[in-house]
Amino acid sequence: MSKGNENKAMGRRAWLQAACFGAAAFGVADVWGQAPQDGLKQPVFRVAKRGGVPVNNKPSPLDPALKMAEDGLAASRAKVFDYTCKIVKRERINGKVGNVETMEAKIRNHKDVNGRVTPFSVYLNFKAPKSIKGRQVLYTAGANNGKLLAKEGGNLRLLPAVWLRPEGPIAMRGQLYPLTEIGIENLMAKLIERGTKEKKIGGCEVTIRGGYKVNKRLCTLIELKRPTKGPKFDFHLAQIFVDEQLQMPIRYAAYDWPHAPGAKPEVMEEYTYLDVELNKGLNNKDFDRKTYGF
Repeated sequence: MSKGNENKAMGRRAWLQAACFGAAAFGVADVWGQAPQDGLKQPVFRVAKRGGVPVNNKPSPLDPALKMAEDGLAASRAKVFDYTCKIVKRERINGKVGNVETMEAKIRNHKDVNGRVTPFSVYLNFKAPKSIKGRQVLYTAGANNGKLLAKEGGNLRLLPAVWLRPEGPIAMRGQLYPLTEIGIENLMAKLIERGTKEKKIGGCEVTIRGGYKVNKRLCTLIELKRPTKGPKFDFHLAQIFVDEQLQMPIRYAAYDWPHAPGAKPEVMEEYTYLDVELNKGLNNKDFDRKTYGF
C-alpha cells in the first residue's frame, strides 16, 4: 500500500471501529438509504439550521451528533458488560472492494468495577463467504502475550490453530483494521474522536433523521457529507445508524467521491451489527479455545 493510501486508511480508522462491519446479508438489504417509514412521526431536520451545543461559544452542526455519541458511550460503559451479535462487513483495500464477510460474534467489554477488571474479549465464527466459512478467532486483551488465536476455515480448515499479533501482516491480510478495534463501544469512542476532528475542520454538512430501519430495527440516521474533495477529507459521505431502543450505533458506512458526475458514491467500508443481544452473561469459557475444540 502506498503511503498516501496508508494515511487514508489511518484517517478512516479514526472514524471507525472497531471493528467490523458492513451490509448485504442476514436481511440487511433494507438498510440502504431507506426513507422514513409511513406513519412514523419522527422529526426530520438539518442540524445546521438548529444551532447546537456551544463549544467555545461557537455552535457546530456536529454538536447534536457528538452529544448522542457521548451519551451512548457513557451508558454502554456503565451498563453493557457483553453482547452477542451477527456482524457483516465489506471493505475496500488497495482500491478493490472485497467480498461481504459475515460472522457470529461474542464480545465482552472492558470493565473495572471496584478494582475487579474484566478484560476486553472477542470470539468470531465466520459464516461467509464459503472460502473462509468456519474460520474462528479468539482474543483476550492482556493475555497470551497480546496475541490472538486463529483457526482457518474453508479449504484450510484442517490446518492447526496459530497465534498471531493482531496488527501483524498475517492477521491484517485483507483487513483494514486490527481485531483489537472491533466492537460497538470502540466504535462510539472512535466516532467521538473523529467527530471532534471534523468539527475543527468545519464545512461538513450534517443531517439527522429518524424513521430508518436496519434489519427491521428502528434507527436514527446521522449523515455527514462533504460535496467536494479536499486533502484533509477522508470521505464523501458517512452514515451512522443509531438503534433507537439500544441507543447504540449498529451500522457505519463510508463512501468515496464518485468517479464521474451522476455516478454513485463508491463504498470504502461498511460495518453492520445485527441481532444484538446485550448482557448475556459471557464468561471466560466463552473465550477459551477448549470450548470450541481448537
